[in-house]
Amino acid sequence: MTGRRRWSTEEILDTAADLLRNGDAESFSVRKLAGALGTDSSSLYRHFRTKTELLRAVADRILLAAMAGYRPEGDWKQRITSLALRLRAAFGEQPQLAAVWGRYASGGAGSRLVLEEVLQALRASGLPDAEIPVRYHRIAILLCALIAADAGISTITPEEYNQGMELFRVAVLGADPAQFPAVAHFARDIRPLGVDRGPAFEEILAAQLADIEAQLP
Repeated sequence: MTGRRRWSTEEILDTAADLLRNGDAESFSVRKLAGALGTDSSSLYRHFRTKTELLRAVADRILLAAMAGYRPEGDWKQRITSLALRLRAAFGEQPQLAAVWGRYASGGAGSRLVLEEVLQALRASGLPDAEIPVRYHRIAILLCALIAADAGISTITPEEYNQGMELFRVAVLGADPAQFPAVAHFARDIRPLGVDRGPAFEEILAAQLADIEAQLP
């Protein structure tokens, strides 16, 4: 009788990533992954104790991919900006995992590489060591939120996007000036959330870094 095939951790993570590209983290399950591999769930739990642990491992691979070939260049602000754009691009190719990263974080090798680079860049800025952990935390929260929001927009279908645009136009351009005077006043200049997200990402990050720079001794 032929024994059941033993799947490596990397093969399991590859298959999980493929499933997530065509679905989302909420509908993903260890049972579905086991079915795709032609095995049973118990064999996968030898590699990962929970679904959350598995998702964190897949998300960490995105961080590792983003850091592959990375070399610090420029001043501390340029380093953090470059890193942020690499993360945004990496999760843009796997948007379903952006929310996983923001929700569960990761303690793997990829996470440590990102953490090390941001801390090194902040030290290079001249910030006192006592202030660096707080500033790192704010940058991390900002990046997770921006990347997850950006990825969320990219996963909707063209039909859903067009429907959202129509709802936006009705809500803004059709606002009653008597009840919503400010909305009516700025209606023709307000942009939908799905528009110009790239420049907005960089501007919001730049504002955070400028705030840090303003606090330097």
